[in-house]
Amino acid sequence: MRAALGVSGGIAAYKAAELVRLLQERGLEVQVVETRAAREFVSPLTFAALSGHKVITGMFEPGSGDANLESAIEHIAVAQSIDVLVIAPATADVVARIAHGLADDFLTTLALATRAPIVVAPAMNVNMWESAATRENIEVLRRRGVRVVEPEEGYLACGMVGAGRLASLESVLDAVCGALGLAADLKGETVLVTAGPTEEPIDPVRYLSNRSSGKMGYAIAEAARRRGASVILVSGPTRLEAPEVTVRRVRTAEEMAVAVFENLSNAGIVIMSAAVADFRPAQIESEKIKRNRGPRMLELKPTEDILAGISRRRAPGQLVVGFAAETDHLLENARAKLVSKNLDLVVANDVTAEGAGFDVDTNIVTFVFPDGRAIPLERMSKCDVAGRLLDEVAALRKNRGAVHSV
Repeated sequence: MRAALGVSGGIAAYKAAELVRLLQERGLEVQVVETRAAREFVSPLTFAALSGHKVITGMFEPGSGDANLESAIEHIAVAQSIDVLVIAPATADVVARIAHGLADDFLTTLALATRAPIVVAPAMNVNMWESAATRENIEVLRRRGVRVVEPEEGYLACGMVGAGRLASLESVLDAVCGALGLAADLKGETVLVTAGPTEEPIDPVRYLSNRSSGKMGYAIAEAARRRGASVILVSGPTRLEAPEVTVRRVRTAEEMAVAVFENLSNAGIVIMSAAVADFRPAQIESEKIKRNRGPRMLELKPTEDILAGISRRRAPGQLVVGFAAETDHLLENARAKLVSKNLDLVVANDVTAEGAGFDVDTNIVTFVFPDGRAIPLERMSKCDVAGRLLDEVAALRKNRGAVHSV
């Protein structure tokens, strides 16, 4: 895997040299990008010696016109080749420029052009950090899916005391590993994930179903596996290749309920992302229904409410996450589900929005919590949504104390 490390101009730039080594120890190849101000604190030669790569300091390298064009194309290729972009330290200026979509040097151009996850570790004067402008810019980045490693409190280089000091390199490294799915913060956990649609038979050749592809649940299962969890994936019918986890394949809502409850006591974390049918035919015909039999009425009956069943049976300390795929009143319906099913977190999405919902590779979701918080995310890949969701799950687990074991 390859990481681009953006270093902007602050006294904490010297700590980025140690971050290069820590990233390399995790098996990452590191390409350093320095802003003009950063070069006043640490020379490109230092980073080049540590990383083994020439440091990118601008869009164009000195030389002839052809050489400049070649270097520009080579530099832009970095945006497509990296697996993560880390900016540490990130000054207030760099945070603002990225938040506003500016691309006036190579680092901000890279941030705008890359589709890799971005981790930002701000470091600045306490008054700058607490200013309304910086707080708004940080929230913009978070909504876009950027992982922000908040600065620590302490004695600052300017002589003041307060928040603004670059977070510990271990915290930055944890965020990077989380973005890459390399964090081990779910090690020792068993995560039960449901995915895909269910199919409710009408006759031997027809069934009721929905448009769910299972992509979201499969992304969650794979992300949880990478973070050290033992994963049980209960999957409705899909065309996806299963990750290297324990897979229980089911067809109907009834079969999914059986598989979930059989594994419920083994799981400390339950993530219900499947689109389970709410109704099934009251009667399944033994033979194909013929057109010439004329118009027919299809009587439906409710399927078992699996989430409600989990709520009644959940063990102390067990975390349960639900999904709310809605077409209207998104937050209102999500909060109602959160309360009625006694959930720890609801992932809500409007399936009518472009780039969200069923059978696409992206999603637009809002995390809804029992304490009233709602964290909206901008459109991102379902893999990135899975990573952000597991960040929240890991934080909930950490706040509750020791890892759940059964």
